[in-house]
Amino acid sequence: VQLQASGGGLVQAGGSLRLSCAASGRAFTSHAMAWFRQAPGKEREFVAAISQSGGRTTYADSVKGRFTISRDNAKNTVYLQMNSLKPEDTAAYYCAADFKPDGTWYNARMVYEYDYWGQGTLVTVSS
Repeated sequence: VQLQASGGGLVQAGGSLRLSCAASGRAFTSHAMAWFRQAPGKEREFVAAISQSGGRTTYADSVKGRFTISRDNAKNTVYLQMNSLKPEDTAAYYCAADFKPDGTWYNARMVYEYDYWGQGTLVTVSS
């Protein structure tokens, strides 16, 4: 599956952005989806994940209550709505896909658990 992320930009602290990740290729509904982020000089870290059907989600503690992951399987797209943004949210954001055609929810949070990656979209939050 090929992934194309978009929606990054410059926003003031307290503002909002919505990231999108469009998928093409292999059956979108066979993949759990996730967002990760990587700040300069830091390792890539888990942000949020959503199950194949969209019925289950999980979040990193640092974004819980501020970010919402969702997916539209008819449009082969996953979203990350980011509210109450903080300067520490500044990073390149990556979408990722975990191929699990049996529909099982593995609550995957590690980089190595994902099979496909999109290019990053940069989010910069100014103070």
